[in-house]
Amino acid sequence: MKSLVQAFAVTLLFLMGVNGVDEAARAETPSRIVAITGAMIFDATGKAPYRGTVIIRNDRIVDVGPEVKAPAGAQVVNADGNALLPGFFDVHTHWGPSGTPGTIPQIANRYVASGVTTVNDFHQQPESFAPRRAWLANLVAPHVNFIARTSTPNGHGADWGDANTTKWIATPEAARREIQALQPYHPDHIKAFADGWRYGTSPEETSMNLETLSALTDEAHKYGQRVLSHTVTVERGKIAARAGVDVIAHSLQDRQIDAEGIALIKQAGTYYAPTLAIYAPVKPGATETPDRTDPAVQHRFRKYGFAEYNVKALHDAGVPIALGTDAGIGDAQHGTSTLQEMELLVDAGLSSEEALLAGTINSARALGIDADRGTIEQGKRADLVLINGTPWKDIADVHKIDRVFIDGQLVFGPGASRPSANQRTSLESAPAAVLIDDFTRTDGRSSLDTLRLADMDGGGDRSVVVMNLVPRGEGDQALLVTARMAQKETPSGGVIIPLSRGSVQPVDASKFSGIRLELRGEGRYLIMINTLNGVWRADVEAGAEWKNIELPFSAFEKVKRSGETTASWRGDDLLQIGLKGQRPAGATMWAELDNVRFY
Repeated sequence: MKSLVQAFAVTLLFLMGVNGVDEAARAETPSRIVAITGAMIFDATGKAPYRGTVIIRNDRIVDVGPEVKAPAGAQVVNADGNALLPGFFDVHTHWGPSGTPGTIPQIANRYVASGVTTVNDFHQQPESFAPRRAWLANLVAPHVNFIARTSTPNGHGADWGDANTTKWIATPEAARREIQALQPYHPDHIKAFADGWRYGTSPEETSMNLETLSALTDEAHKYGQRVLSHTVTVERGKIAARAGVDVIAHSLQDRQIDAEGIALIKQAGTYYAPTLAIYAPVKPGATETPDRTDPAVQHRFRKYGFAEYNVKALHDAGVPIALGTDAGIGDAQHGTSTLQEMELLVDAGLSSEEALLAGTINSARALGIDADRGTIEQGKRADLVLINGTPWKDIADVHKIDRVFIDGQLVFGPGASRPSANQRTSLESAPAAVLIDDFTRTDGRSSLDTLRLADMDGGGDRSVVVMNLVPRGEGDQALLVTARMAQKETPSGGVIIPLSRGSVQPVDASKFSGIRLELRGEGRYLIMINTLNGVWRADVEAGAEWKNIELPFSAFEKVKRSGETTASWRGDDLLQIGLKGQRPAGATMWAELDNVRFY
């Protein structure tokens, strides 16, 4: 009788809905009920694992416990004693083209296959947030938070992108203004490149002072956004804590942390995500033994020793440990690095259970979403991973993924299916418009409604690029690009015009023959076409008088880059058009550009 009453109660709960869903909504959205039975449930609430059943209605857990029974009509998944855990988190990833893998659907596939159901992406320019969110909505993918990037001028993170990609700030006023300027893009959280230490292997870059970081954090919190900082030294860790940073998103690794540092980080309530996976001097599966007589190798091992010591010292003092990896940078691979990070936390001295908590509820709390996910409890989002093993006893079992559920849907394992979009490597190309930019808009956007970017050389010393609209005849205007070249070999500067918002969707220009533009300047320039298939360039000459230039696509040559394979021109995968000038160190460059179009 007791089981019948429980089954009736659960069924009644389904009929009533959760979170106040009204009758009309229920009529429009039929319930999808899944029962995962016979699982050893690690719910991440602090309870010991127990054998029980989880009931899912649509995207939510509606019941869980040792006595819960599957209601009539439910789709039953027999866990057969395997471990059921909350989906894993990775609060520090880079979904960029140089990672492994380097294309969005394949990155999503890797995380799903690894049981990772929530990630932060630190890599994207804000212009790309909306189209990437739309793309991900059509994929089987983890929940992806987009993190807006801030740094100091000449700081880490500002050494490769322009100020529309990474906001450059050096004062409290600038910090507040730039956080406000980011809000139309709806960033989920903010990254602060607060520490310019380059691990003792490169010259130190500029760091963010306490006043600026405090203002940045305070302003972000007004919008409900957490701040995760690139902080890698003990003294900068103290500044991050004093500034109220929510998550230190790297290891402090210049020395062992002292009592003051531990106390400040704990008192601030700052979470610590050490990203050991990016720093480990011996990578999982490595076939070669590092040469410990090499000073560079010795330096890596010494830093990693500090990283291991500091995560254990902070953990033992009560600082909550979250899970991040920096995957997509270097040789930290997407998905598998998240699982390896838990193993590395255990190697550093945490228990297997504590490593699992870092990868679930602690990371959910660090991001302020623990009311929604991170544990297996009634009302929580049904992001779950089923594992053939007992990872709270042996953390290596996290690799034995059997099934993964995101929003209650089976997305990996027997019976799972994925849309065809998950097999593609890019979005389907959109037809290219004839007009790219006639520079009539005054808001910094092209005729395609895309945000122009400054094309700047990389490194700590960068050429300074300024763009302005200037009159050209009655009712017309052109773009003036000026640059002061950096003091280094082969400096350059110019402008990039994305062909779609955030350069996310490629365009198909195969029906056209080439590019036309009008140019005035002094000397030689490069016209650049960035594609999914690499970068292509053509040389042009300009003088004091306006010149009409017509460049067939056959005039463009592939820019060969290290490790890149030879590729032929396609024409259906274009992302950006640009103009670049290369001048001697310290020289100036100028050009006026108008009426850029396909022909």
